[in-house]
Amino acid sequence: CRPALQRVLGIGRRGASAIPKPLGPATRVTRAFSSVKDKTKQDEKAIELPTNDNNPNLLRIRHTSAHVMAMAVQRLYPGVQVTIGPWVDNGFYYDFYNPENPFQEEDLKKIKKEMEKIIKSDLPLRREEVSREEAKRRIEAINEPYKLEILDAIKTEPITIYHIGDEWWDLCAGPHVETTGKLPKNAIELQTIAGAYWRGDEKREMLQRIYGTAWENKSQLKAYKDLLAEAKRRDHRVLGTKLDLFSIQEDAGGGLVFWHPKGSTIRKLIEDFWKDLHIQNGYELLYTPHVANLDLWKTSGHFDFYQEGMFDQMDVEGDMYQIKPMNCPFHCLVYKDKLRSYRELPIRWAELGTVYRYERSGTLHGLMRVRGFTQDDAHIFCLPNQLEDELVGVLDLTESILSRFGFDNYEINLSTRPEKSVGSDDIWDKAETALRGALKRKGWDFAVDEGGGAFYGPKIDLKIKDAIGRTWQCSTIQCDFNLPERFDLEYVSADSSRQRPIMVHRAIFGSIERFFGILVENTAGDFPVWLAPVQLKLLPVTEEFRPFCNQVKEQAAKAGIRVVVDQSAERLGKQIRNAEMEKIPVVAVVGQKEVDSNSLAIRTRRAGDLGNFDVDNIISTLSDAIHEGVELDAVMKLESDQAAVA
Repeated sequence: CRPALQRVLGIGRRGASAIPKPLGPATRVTRAFSSVKDKTKQDEKAIELPTNDNNPNLLRIRHTSAHVMAMAVQRLYPGVQVTIGPWVDNGFYYDFYNPENPFQEEDLKKIKKEMEKIIKSDLPLRREEVSREEAKRRIEAINEPYKLEILDAIKTEPITIYHIGDEWWDLCAGPHVETTGKLPKNAIELQTIAGAYWRGDEKREMLQRIYGTAWENKSQLKAYKDLLAEAKRRDHRVLGTKLDLFSIQEDAGGGLVFWHPKGSTIRKLIEDFWKDLHIQNGYELLYTPHVANLDLWKTSGHFDFYQEGMFDQMDVEGDMYQIKPMNCPFHCLVYKDKLRSYRELPIRWAELGTVYRYERSGTLHGLMRVRGFTQDDAHIFCLPNQLEDELVGVLDLTESILSRFGFDNYEINLSTRPEKSVGSDDIWDKAETALRGALKRKGWDFAVDEGGGAFYGPKIDLKIKDAIGRTWQCSTIQCDFNLPERFDLEYVSADSSRQRPIMVHRAIFGSIERFFGILVENTAGDFPVWLAPVQLKLLPVTEEFRPFCNQVKEQAAKAGIRVVVDQSAERLGKQIRNAEMEKIPVVAVVGQKEVDSNSLAIRTRRAGDLGNFDVDNIISTLSDAIHEGVELDAVMKLESDQAAVA
C-alpha cells in the first residue's frame, strides 16, 4: 500500500482503523443529498422525522386522518363501501369498494377539501363498546358487508367502535386524537390511488386504495416530500435502465431478472468479494441443485408450511419434483452424508444459491421483490458451547461485508421465543443467551421483540440505513432447532453419545438482487470507483488521437482497470456530458498536448478537472486506489498536499 493510500485508509504500524460501530435507531432526512458515501461533504441541515414507533401522537394523527378521509369519501360518494383503513409507516390508507364510479386522481383534491371541512368542524371522536350482536345489527342496517367479514375476524369482545361526531363510525380499536380539530390540515396530503384485492386474494373483489401521508406539522411534510423526490431520483428501476445494468423481460415472465454486462460486472465483484471473505473466515463453499424430489420438501416442512410461496411441482418419470424455494434442506443433506464427530464442529458452509418463490404479479417490484433470486446463504452446525463465539463471528463478518459497500449504520432487533415453538426450554434459553451475549460483545445497541422469534428458534435481524435515511431489512441470523430434528442430524459427542447440533441460518445481503437494488439507490447509481462497471473512459479530442487512446486502454487494462474509449464522433463537450450521464468515475481527455507529453488530462465526477498526469503514474495511482477501495481524487489530493509541504 502506497504511503498516500495508507494515510487515506488510516493504516499505520498498528493496522487499519476501526470500522465505525452501528448507531442507535434514528430517522434523518437531509436537505442536501450525497450520491456517494465519501463524496466531498456538503453543509447539511438534518431534520428529524418522527416514526409511529417513537411518536404516539403521530400514530393517532395518521389513524384519525384515515377515518376522516373515509368519512369524506362517503359524504361525497354515497353508496361507496369502506373496508379497512390502517396507519402505515409514512401515513395511512383506506380501501373502498366503488365499482360503479371508480375514483380518478383528480378526485383526491375534492376529497381533501371535504376532509378540511371535517377538520374545521372540530368533531369529537368517541369510543363505544358494544356486543357482537349489536355490532352486527348496526352493520346490516347500513348495508356494509365488508364490515361483517371484519367483524367475523375479530376474536375478542366487547367490540369497539369509534364515532366521528354523530355522523360516521367504523369498527376500530383506536387510538385516535380527541377531536378532528386536532389534526394539522396543512400537514396532511392525499397521494395516490391503487388497486388492491380484498383480503389480498386475487379471487376476491378488486378494491380501490387511497393512500395519504400525515405529519405533525408542515415542516415535517415538506421534509418527507423532499425525501420522496430524492427517492424517485434514486429509483433503481429507472437507473437500472439508464445505466444499462439489468432488465425485467416481460416476454420471459414477471419477476425474473436479466443481468446486462455492466450489472453483471458489479454482481461478479460483489460475489467475488463475498466468497473471498467467507473463505478467509473459515467457511467452505457449496453448490447445490435447483430442483429436488418433493419428498425432501415434505421432510423439511416447507411443503406443509410454505406451499403458497412455492411454484407448482413437475412430473419427472412419475416422481414429483419441486424447484427450490430454499437452500437449507440441501445443506442438511450434505451434513447427513456421513456421521460427524464433535471434533469436526463447527462446520460453516456458504452458498450463493438461486431460489424461486411464487409471488403475485401485483406484488413484484423491480429487484426488491422478484420470483427468482440468489440468496447469500450460509449454515453453521455447532455445539451449544460454541454458539456465542460463532454468532460473534457472523456479526463481525456482517460488519466487514456491509461496511465495504458503505453501510455502517444499523438497526438491530433480537426476537425471542413465541408462544408456540419447538425445542426444549433449556436450548431456547441457551440460544437467546448466546444471541444477547454476542450483541453485547460487539457493543451494539439492540431492541428486543419479545415473542417475535420463529417457532423453531430466536433470531437477530439487522436493518441498514441508506444515504437518505431509509431503513432496509438486510441481514438475518436465525437459530434453528427444527431442521436438525426433521433431518435427524447428529454428531458423536465426547462421551460417544449421539447429539443434535445447533443449526444457524444466516444471510448478510439477504439476496444479491435486493441488495443490488438497495446499493443502486444508496449511491444513486454513482458507484465508488472500485465497484464501477467502467472505471476510466478515454475521450479523444479528434479521431487522430484514437490510436494513442487505444494504447493507453491496453496498458490500463493490463493493470486491472476497466477502461473504454469513446467510440462516438461527438465533440469533446458532448463526450464529457455522456460520460457524466453514464456516471463514469474517471475520464481522461486526450489531445495533442497529452500525446506529446505521454499524459492524460484527468477529470473525476467527484472533483472535476484535476490536471495533466503522466500515463504510467496515473494508471498506477488509479490501480492502487481501486485495489484499496478509495477514490482517486482523495489519493491525488493527499499526494499533492504532501508534495506542497515537502
